[in-house]
Amino acid sequence: MIVEQSRTRQRKKRSKRKILKSILTLFVLTFVVIGGAIFYSAWKINSTITGAAEPELERGVKSEMRTEAVNPSKDNFSVLLLGDDSRPGETRARTDAMLVATFNKDEKSIILTSIPRDSRVEMVGLGFMDKINHANSRGGLNMTINTVENFLDIPIDYYGYVRFEGLVDVVDALGGIEVDVPFDFTFNEKSTDSYNLQFTEGLQHINGKEALAYSRMRKQDPLGDIGRGQRQQQVIEGIIKQAASFSTITNFNGLMDAIGDNLGTNFSFANLVALHSYAGSLTDIENHQVQGSNATINGVYYLEVDQEHLADLQTRLKQHLEIDGHSLNDPNPFEEEKFEEIETSY
Repeated sequence: MIVEQSRTRQRKKRSKRKILKSILTLFVLTFVVIGGAIFYSAWKINSTITGAAEPELERGVKSEMRTEAVNPSKDNFSVLLLGDDSRPGETRARTDAMLVATFNKDEKSIILTSIPRDSRVEMVGLGFMDKINHANSRGGLNMTINTVENFLDIPIDYYGYVRFEGLVDVVDALGGIEVDVPFDFTFNEKSTDSYNLQFTEGLQHINGKEALAYSRMRKQDPLGDIGRGQRQQQVIEGIIKQAASFSTITNFNGLMDAIGDNLGTNFSFANLVALHSYAGSLTDIENHQVQGSNATINGVYYLEVDQEHLADLQTRLKQHLEIDGHSLNDPNPFEEEKFEEIETSY
């Protein structure tokens, strides 16, 4: 029984890792691989990124944890990736997805850390504990970045966020995508004006509105959030396959316009080009997820973060960024954990 539970946990971990890799792959693929195909594409992407540039953060061009601003082409750096689940008319929303990617220039390696949205952390600037995904709705991007920096104890150099509503435009610009529907269901949601959207078990070609519904549905899924995560993975993989196809070039303008309208970032085009050198590492990303236990406080559900695991995670990320006296040659605090995982797989 214990062995079977261990295997189930491992399968869930592998599923989450695939989702995280797909998200980062899409981020790099869209702006670097496709962008490098022809000169016009590069020019168009440059225009897209310029249009997506956000107002300067309150802190300025660098993290307060840095003595000087970093350059992705020659420095180690970090990126906070956010999924904004705002509905029409909302100016601020809770972040439905939160990932931190760190990049090491010498190894050309990537570590991707997932922060569960219910993680109970200190809200920087407010002085109390709350779910980390509330930071954006309470204080916007500035509070979100400050809270993540305080939580992980590392500088956040860059950020990129995508509005989930933009998924509709992106998928439509690609001409739709194909997903493998696990069971029959009907989706209805007043806030997105989605009514009687039918999904039938098996392969199905879906448009943008259907892709958003397919990604959001949770209550009818017997696996709950796990099932929703698996369907979101299908959508992301479907986008990647379509974006990588030659036929996409025929609607390149529409795709870039869709991205530009729904992306926010402080990356410049030159910054994004610097990510190209990491493309070979996308199939070998070191993945971590903040660990904790379920807790209910004053009737509200939280993930109570495991402080020992968090301390190890902070150390590992500092090693990767080579800051605060840490280096890649230091012992990896997760080596023993990896060994234990391998043992339980036999």
